[in-house]
Amino acid sequence: MLKEHIVLFKWVMIFLDLCVVVATFFLGGFLRNEFDVFYKELGIYIILLPSLLIIWGVLLYYFGMYDSFRTKQILDILFVVTEATLIGGCLFGSFIFVTNVGSISRLHIFYSFLLAAVFISVEKIILILCFRYERKKGLNTRNILIIGTGKRAQRFVNLIDNHVEWGINIIGFVDDDAAKIGTVIFGQRVLGSFKDVPDIIKNNVVDEVIFIVPRSWLSKIEEIMYRCEIEGLRVSVALDLFELKLSKAKYSYLENFPILTFESTPDQLIRLLLKRLFDIIFSGIALIILSPVFAISSIIVKTTSKGNIFFKQQRCSLYGRRFLLYKFRTMIEDAEARLKDILVYNEMDGPVFKMKEDPRITKVGKFLRKFSLDEIPQLWNVLRGDMSLVGPRPPLPAEVDKYKPWQRRRLSMRPGITCLWQAYGRNKITDFNEWMKLDLEYIDNWSLWLDFKILLMTIPAVLFGIGAK
Repeated sequence: MLKEHIVLFKWVMIFLDLCVVVATFFLGGFLRNEFDVFYKELGIYIILLPSLLIIWGVLLYYFGMYDSFRTKQILDILFVVTEATLIGGCLFGSFIFVTNVGSISRLHIFYSFLLAAVFISVEKIILILCFRYERKKGLNTRNILIIGTGKRAQRFVNLIDNHVEWGINIIGFVDDDAAKIGTVIFGQRVLGSFKDVPDIIKNNVVDEVIFIVPRSWLSKIEEIMYRCEIEGLRVSVALDLFELKLSKAKYSYLENFPILTFESTPDQLIRLLLKRLFDIIFSGIALIILSPVFAISSIIVKTTSKGNIFFKQQRCSLYGRRFLLYKFRTMIEDAEARLKDILVYNEMDGPVFKMKEDPRITKVGKFLRKFSLDEIPQLWNVLRGDMSLVGPRPPLPAEVDKYKPWQRRRLSMRPGITCLWQAYGRNKITDFNEWMKLDLEYIDNWSLWLDFKILLMTIPAVLFGIGAK
């Protein structure tokens, strides 16, 4: 649960800080010496580097740089960095003097520690400001629904209240007693009883459901757990009553609170982080490289038909989060209003509308769609984090409202520009259930290699306009 995210975040910060130490150590040597002297002493620098990294890493960790980082103040950061710099400089200088490993000037040590202190401070201050901005905007939080209202649930709520840095937002309680609906317990409202859970999940953004129930309720919660599972929601069960041995279950602790987690979606944090980093790098580079295509398409769209250059539409991301999707406009100005007149010609089963010869599409729009040029603005959505390069296509909120429970699990993965459906020929697939099964197949078998494979498969589908409508 949150423990894995916290540990991963700590390791990422430690890695970044040590990268800064390495860079500033060599930069300090370069500033201190002429180029030829710097080049000659590179061997000594490499020999001393491990001891320098150990000193910085141990001191930053010991002075609490990585403890409850999201609640730290800027002065706390500066104080920790100052302590680590002063003590670390003395220790490193003493180590060189005692071991006589190599000859490094005091000015070099001064430069490297000063630069490291400045860059680490700036890095951490930027992170703090980003976290404050995210909290202010309600971003980067996990919405949790708690099943149960007993004393153990109260203990859990108190735990969450004492750790605001975890970014957990409790949306409310569910209790077996219908008489409690609407009441406020431990500062949280009881949203409904067991039978109301499907509607609560549907009408709220819920990332995870936590069961903190007495032993006597265990036979009652199986149906709710199954409903959460088929929708792709993460389910956790408090284990302070007993320990279960179940397949595909993960036993962990949130501080001293025992949790059993059932995973029905990818939970490979390192790989998911790499996926996100690839999205950022690729989308940023692609936006720069494709800027001429972007500009030409914008001019053509604007000059050939009446209306805005961009088509903006609200779509659903992770677990129903709403975001604004951007595309080049490929239809006439009042296309949305005319949809009701052509619904009878829908060629796709289910809540999605697809029509081969849609009369609302402009001539230029047909060309843009054929080669997916209208999707280029979605690279901005990828860069922002609303979407990924690969993932289930983002649905309309109205479509999500018509999903069957098992179809909602496709919302458990960040939506993408391309997916298995796109790679297999896009609109050649007209069975909505088959489309959904392809998305769930992607989620169940997700890997970085699968993403790469889908990107490769998408290229010919786009270049030759296979299945475009």
